[in-house]
Amino acid sequence: MIIGLPREIKDNEYRVGLTPAGVRALTDANHKVVVEKNAGEGSGFENELYQRAGATILDSADEVWAEGEMIVKVKEPIAPEYPRMREGQLLFTYLHLAPDNELTEQLLNRKVTGVAYETITDRRGTLPLLTPMSEVAGRMAIQVGAHYL
Repeated sequence: MIIGLPREIKDNEYRVGLTPAGVRALTDANHKVVVEKNAGEGSGFENELYQRAGATILDSADEVWAEGEMIVKVKEPIAPEYPRMREGQLLFTYLHLAPDNELTEQLLNRKVTGVAYETITDRRGTLPLLTPMSEVAGRMAIQVGAHYL
């Protein structure tokens, strides 16, 4: 499978969908990984780290989306990314579809299969991809509450 890793373009989003170690695991399993130039920059991962892990660096998001059979992101696609989605593509990211009718319609109309991180459960029925975010939010809630006291 060809896995694409575009740079996140949502405002104030600096995370990246795959680390170089994740790319290495995928390439070791005989997948091809294409990474948009500077996709990991906001998380401290240089292009060279992805290349050493076996990825091919592409110049633009358009190239990554066009080549990728599966796209791995952190945040849900936003309007400029909608035209890049295509029929049969697998999108692996947080989707948060409940409040976003437009994204839901775009995925359906473009016949994209979305796998939402927030719906993935483990054998115990818990949500392992939401747990770290919940822990951070829980810790921050106390600090924010104290600030407003």
